[in-house]
Amino acid sequence: MATAATTTPPPLDLAAVKVRQQGAWSSGDYAVVGTTLQIVGEELCEALDLRAGQRVLDVAAGNGNASLAAARRWCDVVATDYVPALLDRASERAAAERLVITVREADAEALPFADGSFDAVVSTFGVMFTPDQDRAAAELVRVCRRGGKIGLANWTPEGFIGQLFKTIGRHVPPPPGARSPALWGTRARVDELFGPHASSVEATSRHFTFRYRSPRHWLEIFRTYYGPVLKTFAALAPSAQDGLERDLMDLIAQFDRSGDGSMVVPSEYLEIVVTRR
Repeated sequence: MATAATTTPPPLDLAAVKVRQQGAWSSGDYAVVGTTLQIVGEELCEALDLRAGQRVLDVAAGNGNASLAAARRWCDVVATDYVPALLDRASERAAAERLVITVREADAEALPFADGSFDAVVSTFGVMFTPDQDRAAAELVRVCRRGGKIGLANWTPEGFIGQLFKTIGRHVPPPPGARSPALWGTRARVDELFGPHASSVEATSRHFTFRYRSPRHWLEIFRTYYGPVLKTFAALAPSAQDGLERDLMDLIAQFDRSGDGSMVVPSEYLEIVVTRR
């Protein structure tokens, strides 16, 4: 009796995924969205109990929220990202506030620093988007000194942004075999990535609240400036774009607690503090 042939999917091309992601984050202007998230960087630096003079590395720093927060605490800060335009924005913000940071273009999966170079390594909604999650986590551990701390803010799967990525993934599916970035927002995955190298791992559920003039205002900003949403709309035919827009409006309605026509949407994230063994 003949049986149906089974096919094994080709291995995930991580390099191709990275090129695609870099293109997405380079499109639009993430800094327009990123600047609204500044409070997350401040809270993460407090959770890390940073001290003046400590060496701090911000990985996938974007427009520098955590970098600026650490610089305000008189740390010696290096901000890295693989999108040069975002580092330019971080430098502009630092100059405007008379803060000192160093910026350096770098891939989170191949950081150009010696082992144990930093007292603290941080990332807010950045390193979680790397294609090779294990390699990126290993790099964070490698460049952090023993006894130092790794601080992360990662969107959870259940929260608004986690559900946003799930929604756009239904319209433009990710490559087969790609791991969801929102796994970084789960305690189980964090323990897998960092547990073997940590003397302690603390994970606290927090919320960042998106506040916009209206749901339509949010959509306008994210569709214009937030690379993953911009690219998803661009990949769809006009009729399919209408479907995505409806789904996004429905998603906002599920989370919105404004009650007055504006948009007030809490989005859960996991605040993580790893103490390096």
